Amino acid sequence: MSSQRRITKAYETARRIPFNDHSKLIIFSDCHRGDNSFADDFANNRNTYFHALQHYYKEGFTYCELGDGDELWENLKFSSILEAHKNVFMLMKRFFEEHRLYRVLGNHDMVYRDEQYVAKHLHTYFNKVTGKEDPLFPCIEFSEGLVFEHEETGQEIFMLHGHQAEWMNYRGWKWNRFMVRALWRQLQVFGIGDPTSPAKNYLELLKVERRFKKWILEHHNMLTIIGHTHRPRFPEPNEIPLFNDGSCVHPRSITGIEIENGAISLIKWQIASTENGMLQIIRVLLEGPQPLHKYHQ
Repeated sequence: MSSQRRITKAYETARRIPFNDHSKLIIFSDCHRGDNSFADDFANNRNTYFHALQHYYKEGFTYCELGDGDELWENLKFSSILEAHKNVFMLMKRFFEEHRLYRVLGNHDMVYRDEQYVAKHLHTYFNKVTGKEDPLFPCIEFSEGLVFEHEETGQEIFMLHGHQAEWMNYRGWKWNRFMVRALWRQLQVFGIGDPTSPAKNYLELLKVERRFKKWILEHHNMLTIIGHTHRPRFPEPNEIPLFNDGSCVHPRSITGIEIENGAISLIKWQIASTENGMLQIIRVLLEGPQPLHKYHQ
């Protein structure tokens, strides 16, 4: 199956969700939540991420996580990730209980394609306080994509992880996972990353973007949001509407995409110091807001 057919399959099987100009969406991807060990890239930004997610919860946003939320190539068990970042999952649980959480499959959490694995590991968790199994994400669904359809204009926003553009990260993900566990995880100690990743390999990144642009042009210039490459992308209205939310494992910051009041923005959350030397977590607007209708097919 070609990359174009894989992307089309993700679109055709995507979960379809209505939205309007009053809807508020926050889109993050590539958190790569780990076990808080030396190899956990998320650990450096976990406080920033948690603060940002608290903000979006209080403001009534719906959280869309576009894959690679949990690092299940380097880590054998989800339980170790849950224990390392319990506060994050308890907050995501609140989003889920209010029907404000959507999660998409990525190559690093492709095991969530197995419904039995999800039922075993994500539906409940062991509560050490009560000594019982409590609900976590009961009956949660993972899809390859999301399609938000505007209730008035009919405009579609297609969201997916982005690994569909690469055969090795889509079909060969088990081999890549083996290599990461056997080799690259240990080499991270010396600052050596996985060269097969588009986040570390610029040529692979360009290949992914080129294949998505081709698909978008062949599908009526559909506004498409991906992650995977870790490179934020925010096109102008006269350009091919391929957006990228970046990642939550940038050095000292996380990036994401907001949709609010019928407009789309690229944002960054980071730690900054005040004039008196106090540290605080702030939101920075990087691009936008641009009205969604300017990208209408």
